[in-house]
Amino acid sequence: MSNQTIDRLLAKNKRTDIPAFRPGDTVRVQVKIKEGDKERLQAFEGVVISKSNGPQASFTVRKISFGQGVERIFPVNSKVVDKVDVLRSAKVRRAKLYYLRALRGKAARLKDVD
Repeated sequence: MSNQTIDRLLAKNKRTDIPAFRPGDTVRVQVKIKEGDKERLQAFEGVVISKSNGPQASFTVRKISFGQGVERIFPVNSKVVDKVDVLRSAKVRRAKLYYLRALRGKAARLKDVD
C-alpha cells in the first residue's frame, strides 16, 4: 500500500468526538465493558499523565483506587472508549507526568487552572 492510501484510511477512522485535553487534566473515560452478551459503560476517572499523538494515538490515565495507584492506557481510536469528559484542568510544566507515581497524598496535587 502507498502512503496516500494509508493516510486516507487513517483519516477515515480518526475520531472527532473526543475533546481536546492535555497532561495534567482530570478526565472521566467511559469504557465499554462486555459481560456475557450484555454491554455496559464503566467510568475510569483520573489524571492524564501522558499523551501520544500520531496514527496510534493514546493517553494514560492514573487514579488512586483503595490506596493503590492504577494506570490505564487508552487508545484514542479504540471502540472500547465510548466518551471522554474533561472535569478539571491543571497547570503543568512538562508533557509526561511520570513523577506523580512517586508522590502520595497532598504532594501529588496539581494546581488548577482558573
